[in-house]
Amino acid sequence: MTKKLMYGTHAIGEAAIQAGCTCYFGYPITPQNELPEYMSQRLAEVPNGVFIQAESELAAINMVLGASVAGARAMTSSSSPGISLKQEGISFLAGSELPAVIVNIMRGGPGLGN
Repeated sequence: MTKKLMYGTHAIGEAAIQAGCTCYFGYPITPQNELPEYMSQRLAEVPNGVFIQAESELAAINMVLGASVAGARAMTSSSSPGISLKQEGISFLAGSELPAVIVNIMRGGPGLGN
């Protein structure tokens, strides 16, 4: 195994793909934008890979829910305010005992950042 220096967001994306993730649904919000950029490039190389930039955080988590119900390995990512918007979909996933990867990439600084 060779060592490779990567950004943390790229390592998260690559680990998901190596674990069989074929679907990524997300909405751009800083500071997590590097992860969807990486996934958009890598999922194009994966057989049956799906990348969709959703119209909202709520849409993204419900796309993850739909893909998970269909048996796909799906993921999404966001930053704290976006994760808050996804709570209803996260509850549906948990209540249905469906697998999904949800990445929360935190902003630096206190509370709202500065």
